Amino acid sequence: MKKYLGISLAGLVIIFGGYYLFFIQGSGISGYPINESDNGNSFNKTDIAGNSSLPIPPLLEDKNPDPDKAEFHITAQNATKEFISGVETETMGYNGNYLGPVIRVRNGEDVSVQVENNLEDEITTIHWHGLKVDGDADGGPHSGIQPGESWTPEFTIDQPAATLWYHPHPEKNTGRQVYKGLAGLFFIEDEVSDSLDIPKDYGVNDVPLIIQDKQFNENGSFQYELGMHDVMNGLQGGTMLVNGAVDPYLEVPKGMMRLRLLNGSNASVYELHFSNNQTFYQIASDGGFLENPVEMDELILGPAERAEILVDFSNFKDGDTIQLSNKGSEFMKFVVNGESESNYAIPEQLTTIEKIDPDEAVRTREFVFQGMGPMVNINGKQMDMNRIDEFVDIHETEIWEVSNESGMGMMGGTVHPFHAHGVQFQIIDRDGNPPPLNETGWKDTFIVYPGEKVRAIATFNHSGVFMYHCHILEHEDAGMMGQFKVE
Repeated sequence: MKKYLGISLAGLVIIFGGYYLFFIQGSGISGYPINESDNGNSFNKTDIAGNSSLPIPPLLEDKNPDPDKAEFHITAQNATKEFISGVETETMGYNGNYLGPVIRVRNGEDVSVQVENNLEDEITTIHWHGLKVDGDADGGPHSGIQPGESWTPEFTIDQPAATLWYHPHPEKNTGRQVYKGLAGLFFIEDEVSDSLDIPKDYGVNDVPLIIQDKQFNENGSFQYELGMHDVMNGLQGGTMLVNGAVDPYLEVPKGMMRLRLLNGSNASVYELHFSNNQTFYQIASDGGFLENPVEMDELILGPAERAEILVDFSNFKDGDTIQLSNKGSEFMKFVVNGESESNYAIPEQLTTIEKIDPDEAVRTREFVFQGMGPMVNINGKQMDMNRIDEFVDIHETEIWEVSNESGMGMMGGTVHPFHAHGVQFQIIDRDGNPPPLNETGWKDTFIVYPGEKVRAIATFNHSGVFMYHCHILEHEDAGMMGQFKVE
């Protein structure tokens, strides 16, 4: 065993013995079948009558006329939605029945958000994932909003153009609330994004894709119930949603499209590509633009990761259809129709990123993912709201070394996406090797494979208490999370 012992061997033997009996006996908590071919999803997609046009989340209205200030109103509420025609599913949404509107702000703007909790009998929070703000505005589990009450954080945008997102973060209930539909996108614009000659007409050639997967019941509804397989690996499903729709299509012109992708799933890692194997260019990662576009034919996105890509449909004819696939399974169509009103070229350079010199780091901290199922932990400890695990001096630069030692022997391991609140990182290396080109920008979330060690560097310029955790939400809820205080 390395530095952190975690759980005793005897305890693990008992736990894994129980898991073994669970799988052998075939009994589960939720009653979902364990079937690796469809991840326990018993819903037959052939029941869908036709395809639907891709829903486009609306832009949330700014209530403040001052160009240097913004005020938004968001309500978390219970609702129902028909994912499949004629079948009602109980959901949650922000200002609607599923997901939420896009909040769009500018760098330097003073922002306030009035968040109302209209959920029935449960606390919620709203976390600005990827936003660099002080801890009291971050929306972690300490900022719980009681039913019928509201919370109005105020902050100043102090970071470059980026595609961020927001979602709830209540202690031990994040997975359920996100799965039921509480999530939305948060765009930052700045002088760089203004100056780039790239598609930026929202909903027309600049389109968000919130990608999620669900376990549907035989009747076409879904609900959040965890079996042991879900406790072990996070809740995954075989039916993909894009912006809350099953198998949607999007009409695109013969020209360049900008797609802003969010892996909004609870647990799944996506391997995305187009059915014709065409290449595309990634222009941004979690925290904003890359310095240069990166040509790719496959995009790997872990839970909570974002990417902006440029896709050129110029060489197709009207009526041609291109599918977006995950690991070979198609889940969204692009239907070519008409000519683009503008001609775009792939920019040679997008922005300039000031690299943080590792020699500037005052210390290196280690974070070790360990355990499985209900025993997941970081550095041998599970989340305790009353304990601060790490103390960080404000404005100092640190290297965070994240390794994945989860799993044991023949049971293998689990990919863990690491996320820290209130800060953006630059990845130094993966197992001593330079990161891939599309990870050379700003990152607030990055996946760590079993047995892998990732080193990332950041400067901590915002004070308060923040979370670091695995972004498999069932692992987070089970205690794979810690707290750091910046002061």
